[in-house]
Amino acid sequence: MIIASLSENLNIEKRISITPEIAKKYISMGFEIKLIVNYGKHLGFDDKEYLDLGVKLFSNEKEVVNKADIIVQLNLPGNDQTTLLQQNQTLIGVLNPYENKNKIDEMVKKNINIFSLELLPRITRAQSMDILSSQANLAGYKAVIESFATFEKAIPMMMTAAGTIPAAKVLVVGAGVAGLQAIATAKRMGAIVFATDVRMASKEQVESLGGKFLVVEGAENLETEGGYAKEASDDFKRKQEELLGETLKKIDIVICTALIPGKKAPVIIKDSMINNMMPGSVIYDLAAIQGGNTAFTEVDKIIEKNGVKIMGEKNILNKLPKSSSSLYAKNVFNFIVNLFDKEKKKININLEDEIIAKTIIK
Repeated sequence: MIIASLSENLNIEKRISITPEIAKKYISMGFEIKLIVNYGKHLGFDDKEYLDLGVKLFSNEKEVVNKADIIVQLNLPGNDQTTLLQQNQTLIGVLNPYENKNKIDEMVKKNINIFSLELLPRITRAQSMDILSSQANLAGYKAVIESFATFEKAIPMMMTAAGTIPAAKVLVVGAGVAGLQAIATAKRMGAIVFATDVRMASKEQVESLGGKFLVVEGAENLETEGGYAKEASDDFKRKQEELLGETLKKIDIVICTALIPGKKAPVIIKDSMINNMMPGSVIYDLAAIQGGNTAFTEVDKIIEKNGVKIMGEKNILNKLPKSSSSLYAKNVFNFIVNLFDKEKKKININLEDEIIAKTIIK
């Protein structure tokens, strides 16, 4: 059995799918690994490190893909790369099937097995494969670091002979994995932290991390069976706006993390709210790539409105590529272990397995 991986477009994606640590694990299971030359060089993984493990390196993408049973990537491969894929091969990655439907449909017609890992069910057995959680955890941490670096005041309370500097007040919008890590990181750095979420189950988690949960009057629990947030009613949105509007008047830093899978991000922080925020405040919008949680978010730009800086990036994990690659590669490894029949030494697409049934694209 052969596992291969091609280089991503480094202009938009610096993460890799197979680290030397994980290559060693695959090889110990009996897999052969094929990679492109300089596959991990930009992360400090020299070709020699892979070669010493027994990985085979090629300078030609066609040679990498040829005869491979499984191809693992982060994003959907480019047009030139997808033409190299052959019948009965298996492609695994974060393939964004909502936006890439036409391209994926064409590959399915070629009898290529396609698994998109962001579709994993939120069940206990899938936790070790959960790429959304592992990557969101790092994104929540980094969003806090980036926003604190932009904020022009100290974060913790400081008592000095010259006077006292008050602690910064942080609001985290959306208390999923990214939001909870943002709360924990901001709290560790000395900020006073507030949080809001449409899922009432988040209240206990927020408070366990030392945050104050903002409860919307008459709140409804807007959580799907899969553990994701679902769209709120108009009445809930109105009440949430009123609570947010008042809270934001005294907040220094906002971390936005609210996303609905497969849909445009909800605009939670309206222009009127931003106009009432204190000049010098910072909003970091992790939902930027899906339209943003604010009325003014633009990808990879810092927009200033009424003295408030609004920022968001296409891929914040490009600023933590080594850590995020390490976690992603482990997630993919665990997924492949579940997909692989050790006795028959081949891929077993068992549609009675919820993990496989939910991630395969037909």
